[in-house]
Amino acid sequence: MTVDRPMIALTPLMDYGRDSLWMLPGYMEAIERAGGVPVMLPLSGDPVVIEQCARQFDGFLFTGGPDVGPWVKPGKTVRECPTGGAVATDIAMPAGNTILGGNAVIADQAISAIDVGGTGGANDTEDAEDAEDDATGRSEALSMERDRMETLLLHNVVQLDKPVFGICRGIQLINRWFGGTLWQDLPSEHPSAVEHHMNPPYDAFGHDVMLAPSTPLAELFAGEWTIAVNSYHHQAVREVAAGFEVMAEAPDGVVEAIRRPASRFLWAVQWHPEFLYKVDPRSQQLFDVFVAACHG
Repeated sequence: MTVDRPMIALTPLMDYGRDSLWMLPGYMEAIERAGGVPVMLPLSGDPVVIEQCARQFDGFLFTGGPDVGPWVKPGKTVRECPTGGAVATDIAMPAGNTILGGNAVIADQAISAIDVGGTGGANDTEDAEDAEDDATGRSEALSMERDRMETLLLHNVVQLDKPVFGICRGIQLINRWFGGTLWQDLPSEHPSAVEHHMNPPYDAFGHDVMLAPSTPLAELFAGEWTIAVNSYHHQAVREVAAGFEVMAEAPDGVVEAIRRPASRFLWAVQWHPEFLYKVDPRSQQLFDVFVAACHG
């Protein structure tokens, strides 16, 4: 008798230059290895569409991507925030960004062509490196569409208590939506010797993180206190949202992993296991424990 695998929804990545959605293969391959069926969601702002997606899938992966926009407010969807299609004047925008028709894009640089290939790790082509840059946040672009869709999705999924796993941008969005704050520009606001913006290849280690004792993450990694991770981000969790537990920190105090004990499964990490899962068993374990939580 065949047992149905859990259906795992992934939030899409957006290529504004080509007006298209795409996905890094590492997310999907790691979920398949863990026993799930990965499906990329539409980038929809329709509450009816997102509510149906929330009901029909078993688990939800909030992927990496651009910075979380200043219009994301605790407990609200972006469409509920009184921005009028523009950010408040007292919030500094990342250098080089312009709001165009409700989208934030780099004014002098269109997002490059996306052709990632199927390795699941770092790629050698220039286009693939550009794809990784956009996926991990180097462009410092903002996406109101993603913020709108993902806050709608998070609102519905939390109400249904479905399993959630956030990666990079995912940890930032989750923390902000639940009422935490972010370092908006980590290099200037929290400078340190820790490399949070490593160069490719990304299937390599950039710095260590320290695991908090007696947390599920420490238990998952069999009592290890320090693990090596990759690192590629511009924002980071600053004040952790109420009701969340810190499971890992970088040596400079930057939060690297959190969870919400009140949820069935809500974990998020700052690093990129989707690039490491083939070379680092611990990275695959993160997908394994997430998919396991998505079974009935």
